[in-house]
Amino acid sequence: MAATLLAIIPGPGVAYVVARTVAGGRAEGIASTLGLSLGGLVHVLAAALGLSLLIAQSAMAFMVVKYLGAAYLVYLGIKMILSSEEASGSFAVRRAGPAKAFRDGIVVETLNVKTAMFFLAFIPQFVSPEQAMAPQFILLGSICVLLNSTVDLVAVFAASRIVGSGVAKAAKERLMSRLSGATMMTLGVLVAIANRKA
Repeated sequence: MAATLLAIIPGPGVAYVVARTVAGGRAEGIASTLGLSLGGLVHVLAAALGLSLLIAQSAMAFMVVKYLGAAYLVYLGIKMILSSEEASGSFAVRRAGPAKAFRDGIVVETLNVKTAMFFLAFIPQFVSPEQAMAPQFILLGSICVLLNSTVDLVAVFAASRIVGSGVAKAAKERLMSRLSGATMMTLGVLVAIANRKA
């Protein structure tokens, strides 16, 4: 129940998959969702093995991963805005393709330090000390990833429907792409300035 409540609160993951859907359609949105899911599972396994704790305790490791993730989000946002400016009615030629969207999703989520911090702060509250910790952590973390991915997919289909409906589709795509690019850049900046103890 706790994981479900957290999953339905819109966050960076939803903003990211919506941005990818606007840029490349439903296929890219779904691919980016799968990429985020795989990246989330990387954090689950890392936390279960204690690697995330190392990052949390090392200021240098935390800063390196945080700024890499922030820079990548800003880069994707700028690229999306520039693509919308260059597009002239045919937005399809600017699509990255599902394979690249999948890879980008993995990178974005793997470099998201907040995900690592979330798993370390949230999951141990539901782990039984009488049993092996790693299997419990992996199971509970996978449930969280599955719930988040389900919400992301709902956002993808909703965004795809909005973009594909009505008239002036190309103009709407350009406008939404610019807004989504700006959103991704904002997310990158927020990640960069986030308090380490937050």
